[in-house]
Amino acid sequence: MWLFIVSDTLTFSVLLLAYSYSRLANPNWPRPFEIYPAIAKSTSMTLILLASSLTMVLGVAAAHRNDRAKAVRWLLLTALGGVAFTVLHLTEWFNLFREGYTPWSTPQGVPLFGATFFGITGLHMTHVSIGVIYLVIVSIGYGRGKFTSDDVEVSGLYWHFVDLVWMFVFPMIYLMSVSLAG
Repeated sequence: MWLFIVSDTLTFSVLLLAYSYSRLANPNWPRPFEIYPAIAKSTSMTLILLASSLTMVLGVAAAHRNDRAKAVRWLLLTALGGVAFTVLHLTEWFNLFREGYTPWSTPQGVPLFGATFFGITGLHMTHVSIGVIYLVIVSIGYGRGKFTSDDVEVSGLYWHFVDLVWMFVFPMIYLMSVSLAG
């Protein structure tokens, strides 16, 4: 798992550096996010991931106490947070599509914004979705006695990594792209 986390850290680092460079190098870089609803929604998404990190900690702690029932409940609650995050993210994407933002174009004529925004957030959303599936599998396996507390802990490493990545994506892509115009 650590090798995967290191390689994915490098992947997201390069993508965020490329995004930052592209944003700074292009004076016409779009600033599509209004304070409401996009920033409010992405802040809600952030709070959901932070809460899911807490439920993951509680799930791992319950697994270490060998309290299978509580561990499974906390893990499934964590997965539910991932589902909520993904649903909010998809609704955001659909709203952006309606406004003319796609991976290939933007109303400002800067297709690189769409490519980097949808690429980075899509990759992260894919990781969250994989994490949800992983958590459900670990929950079922741990609940049935097929997995150990170590397996639960490894799933926690992955989940916390995905949450940590978002703590870099959120300010770099959302907060630094707020439109201050009326």
